[in-house]
Amino acid sequence: MKTLLEINNLHTSFFTHLGEVQAVRGIDFVLEEGDILGIVGESGSGKSVTSLSIMGLVDDPGRITEGSIVFEGVDLTKLTNEQLAEYRGNDISMIFQDPMTSINPVYSIGNQLMEVILRHTKMTKEEAKERAIELLKMVGIPEPEVRLKNYPHQFSGGMRQRAMIAMAISCNPKLLIADEPTTALDVTIQAQILELMRSLKDKINTTIILITHDLGVIAEVCNKVIVMYGGMIMERSNIESLYDNPQHPYTRGLLQSVPKNVTGKKNRLIPIEGSPPDLLSPPPGCPFSPRCPHAMEICLKEAAPLFKISDTQFASCWLHHVDAPEVEGYVKVAGDENE
Repeated sequence: MKTLLEINNLHTSFFTHLGEVQAVRGIDFVLEEGDILGIVGESGSGKSVTSLSIMGLVDDPGRITEGSIVFEGVDLTKLTNEQLAEYRGNDISMIFQDPMTSINPVYSIGNQLMEVILRHTKMTKEEAKERAIELLKMVGIPEPEVRLKNYPHQFSGGMRQRAMIAMAISCNPKLLIADEPTTALDVTIQAQILELMRSLKDKINTTIILITHDLGVIAEVCNKVIVMYGGMIMERSNIESLYDNPQHPYTRGLLQSVPKNVTGKKNRLIPIEGSPPDLLSPPPGCPFSPRCPHAMEICLKEAAPLFKISDTQFASCWLHHVDAPEVEGYVKVAGDENE
């Protein structure tokens, strides 16, 4: 598989009057062509800031303070805004969280779709109009010729999200980032949007990063997953290993707090006690240690490396160290990922 995106030691902070909010704190991952990578975690874990960093859309007072974002061999952190604009919407595109605030209410859907196409291609207005109709048809909007003239308020929530997806894929991006694409949609529409995204992966041959707090969405769509907490990666895995054998206490906590449909059994949900860390003054050790049932002294002082559990699973937890106490279900390994 060819590497499409490589993120190394990424730090993104927001410099406020109260101090530095360290939203993303040294994350690393590699995305290969054809992957559907899910990034999951609680609100405030750094998921959306990671996606905005990739897009070069971190606004003041935020900025990338360290690390690299290498897309097809080019470090995006070294580019000017003008150079980044050539990638945005063309090679890398994004479906934003709330389509109603991402689509301009005073322009028609067709106008906004055509604007993207004309900006990044050499099509004429007539050709752009035909492409816009084709895109609306592709994302399942009925009567696309008529709907092209509609304004956002004339679309339902699900249709606005489909229109947003149409804009994002208008130039056949190599990387599509979807930030909470099913937020505020009912379960039937959610299922349709997820099915649409799965089908688009093959139709336009794109690689997808899907950001969500919903582990059910991750299980349905993704083949790889990253679990984030406190601006850091807690676990990185293929989808099967994560659900069959989670290797970080935070991942286990997330899975235990999800309703399970088990016939004939009553399963009580187990919440994660406590609150996420204050990223104005993050803890020196593992960010999850104040809420972790297995926290040790070292967890409070020093963040664990990503221990290699298998070729497809890594977890940042001291329980995997050979000298850690035995805890059922946690695999001991000889060294960390970098050894």
